Amino acid sequence: MVKSKIDRTAVVSSTAKLSQGVEIGPFCIVGEGVKIGKNTRLISHITIKETEIGSDCIIYPFTSIGLAPQDLKYQNEKTGVKIGDKNIIRENVTIHRASVDGDGLTEIGDNNFIMAYSHIAHDCKVGNSVIMANSTTLAGHIEVEDFVVFGGLVAVHQFARIGRYSMIGGVSGVSKDIPPYTTASGNRAKLYGLNTTGIKRHGFKESAIKELKSAYKILFRSKLTSNEAIDKVKKELKQTEEIKHLIKFLEKSKKRGVCR
Repeated sequence: MVKSKIDRTAVVSSTAKLSQGVEIGPFCIVGEGVKIGKNTRLISHITIKETEIGSDCIIYPFTSIGLAPQDLKYQNEKTGVKIGDKNIIRENVTIHRASVDGDGLTEIGDNNFIMAYSHIAHDCKVGNSVIMANSTTLAGHIEVEDFVVFGGLVAVHQFARIGRYSMIGGVSGVSKDIPPYTTASGNRAKLYGLNTTGIKRHGFKESAIKELKSAYKILFRSKLTSNEAIDKVKKELKQTEEIKHLIKFLEKSKKRGVCR
């Protein structure tokens, strides 16, 4: 059993729970309410509070996780952050614990790559295998599904939802929900078609891509209302797993509306 390795300059709370193989580098502060999974490495100069982190993560210098949210309603209530396994979190990333308006957790899944200067605000729910390029900023209560790619300098409005396998181009301002499997860019962001290259790289069958292309034309390029277009897709297209997910996503887009 490999014990945790803690640099002599690090400050670790007596209540923190560290699994085997954890490395805490120079000048890190690991506060109360922290639990770290096996073989996770904190390189140096990192502050973590009220956070559970999974196994095999690497966190780079000057990152802060689990500090109080930037929410004027927050009055030091007990909330936290939960991060999964095999995440890479680069320099100067900030991840805030939840406010009091949600379920009490800011959550990040597995296998994510969060690049330098990115920000994940209170109550966000980030899925698995998401790439956030430098200076991607997520405001509060944002939902990001699996396999999303953000270009650099992207800003997303609070309560927006980002569908799986979508790609958002750099220097974009996202104010509405981005449908799954699409590409979006601009200020304010608009759709530019399917993320065909991305879904091909993930092994989507040609038949599935063909159905998605047909759905995209009906949903976003016809003169039908949103409800009419959804009904047409349900009636006329094969209800593959991808089509069902796309329709379900659109039907739930009530708060911010859908990017078109």
